[in-house]
Amino acid sequence: MLIDYHTHHARCGHAIGSLEEYVKRGIAIGLGHIGLSDHMPLLHVDPASYYPEMAMPMEELPRYVEECLALKEKYRGQIEVRVGLEADYIEGWEEEIERIVKAYPWDYVIGSVHFLGTWDISDYRQTGGWEGKDVFAVYERYYDAVCKACATGFYDITGHLDVIKRFNYKPDGSRSAEVLELENAALRAVCDAGMAMELNASGLSKACAEMFPSRRILEEAYKLGIPLTLGSDAHDPLKLSENLDQARGLLGDIGFREVAIFEGRRRSMIPLVI
Repeated sequence: MLIDYHTHHARCGHAIGSLEEYVKRGIAIGLGHIGLSDHMPLLHVDPASYYPEMAMPMEELPRYVEECLALKEKYRGQIEVRVGLEADYIEGWEEEIERIVKAYPWDYVIGSVHFLGTWDISDYRQTGGWEGKDVFAVYERYYDAVCKACATGFYDITGHLDVIKRFNYKPDGSRSAEVLELENAALRAVCDAGMAMELNASGLSKACAEMFPSRRILEEAYKLGIPLTLGSDAHDPLKLSENLDQARGLLGDIGFREVAIFEGRRRSMIPLVI
């Protein structure tokens, strides 16, 4: 069974396509499961004065969930629709995040770190934030946030674990051993929390030209027994499942034989299709 658990649609402002268009596309390309997982509304910055088109407005969140649930019923028997959320971890805003996570009948919640304070390190408009910064110090701060996200217990899946590399800002090679330890500490946090991790294929089209996370991280995850799931991070229905053939092949090459699926915040495993 083919799956894609990471998708975004027009409500978030920086994607195109309706939820139903994604579902229909999933049926057309033979997916068994499609996860609808749009961005959590902004909490810690004022949407009116921050960068535009970052996430759905808060008033849209219940409408998003209602539409997802309706599509789950409408297409039952044709494709398994899973109702998800990509919920940013933002240090200091744990109570607000927890309220959203507990308020709706999610099938799964992806825990992603995009923000370090008010800086979205994944936004192409904000790459100027790297100017004058110690790159390794940014990596330290990022992976510390990943570890803290895991410790909250809010999330089922760790999203694009090494997305910090997206724009190819990397510490000097002399610090590679220290970066390795930051990554391994994050993996131990995922493992200790009993979470799954996604292999997010979207990195292949970014400046880093590598999936999130790297093969090395995946190999370490395999040793630790961390379950993997798959996501294209599609922002256009036509890009649904993009590069997931390569992702499945990579997992199989490493030794993975199963992938994680979710329903009602409960994880189960199905055979990996290569």
